[in-house]
Amino acid sequence: MKRTVSLITAGFLFLLPAITNAQVAITAVPFLQIEPDSRGAGMGNTGVAIADNASALFWNPAGLAFQDGTNQASITHSNWLANFNVNDLFYDYVVGTYYIEGIGTIGAHLTYLNLGEQVVTDETGPEPISRFNSYEVAFGASYGHKFSDNFAAGTSLRVIYSSLASGTSISAQQVNPGSSVAVDLSFLYKTDPFKIGGREAKFSFGTNLSNLGPGIQYTDNAQKDPLPTLLRFGWAFDLDLDDEGINRITIANDISKIMARTKPVYNSDGQGNVDTTQVASGPIEALFNSWSSFERFDGTNTVEVGLMQQFMIGAGLEYWYADQFALRGGYYFEDPQNGDREYITFGAGLRYNFFGVDFSYIKTLESDHPLANTLRFSLLIDF
Repeated sequence: MKRTVSLITAGFLFLLPAITNAQVAITAVPFLQIEPDSRGAGMGNTGVAIADNASALFWNPAGLAFQDGTNQASITHSNWLANFNVNDLFYDYVVGTYYIEGIGTIGAHLTYLNLGEQVVTDETGPEPISRFNSYEVAFGASYGHKFSDNFAAGTSLRVIYSSLASGTSISAQQVNPGSSVAVDLSFLYKTDPFKIGGREAKFSFGTNLSNLGPGIQYTDNAQKDPLPTLLRFGWAFDLDLDDEGINRITIANDISKIMARTKPVYNSDGQGNVDTTQVASGPIEALFNSWSSFERFDGTNTVEVGLMQQFMIGAGLEYWYADQFALRGGYYFEDPQNGDREYITFGAGLRYNFFGVDFSYIKTLESDHPLANTLRFSLLIDF
């Protein structure tokens, strides 16, 4: 009776201080939701309406359409869940963009979450039976097309591979690596510059439906876990604080929602006994039926989670001096009945010639929160 798999799965749902509180707990590969660049992470996990560098592949691929003539590469590294002091749990994100004359800007990314070495034991004692390594990886390509000077659309296609407990078994089911494919569909609108109090300003609005695709299957039964399909939309406002544009601020707000839902399936044993199980809706079906309230069991009672409680909210502020030095701050909130993450973020950035560096820090409101003291570092190179 190999029991390690359930512990691994709980640990992988890195987003939550209490797994039972979250709608995202019904999805597989939640590592696809980790905000990969330190800039957006330092602004309260915002970026869908900014998307002006290589990390647009995550926030909003349509942003690539506005990056004419720009070639960039970026690397982000984070020791994930640093509060647990687990040395072999880390997250890496590599992304690059390239401008092709007459076509536009294309991009590619590689996302990797290393979950370390796991130990398999049986019910008789702590002696290990075997060991294995767990990891998840995704590779994708993106493209944005500009329909006018102000409006663009974008898309991404990614391949996902998840090796959680390969070679083990649970309840007589062999555990295999899971794989799937997903697409993103996004839009971005940017106004022409306008004046406020004699200073130049710009406004933008963006939306991105990410990770839309078939579920992942880990065992040889028919059950599939859905992808973390996420609808994100938001706005950003840029304002020069002086006539020369040396001092500039950006205010951004992102609102997001998991587009996944389970539905009950009733099975009878032929003797009048009915067993109820929860099966995930298909990816297209979930786009429509995930807008209603749903019920979850919190360990004691059945709790109804309304539509407004399902939205996750991020807000951030960024200050630039001479396009060389930046300071950032933000706030992120989830309802206690649906994730219960709440924290403030800080960040800073430097740009010199073709080279840039950013970092972000999460300050949770609970000292023992799994995301407490999370640091991200990103390098950005223009070439």
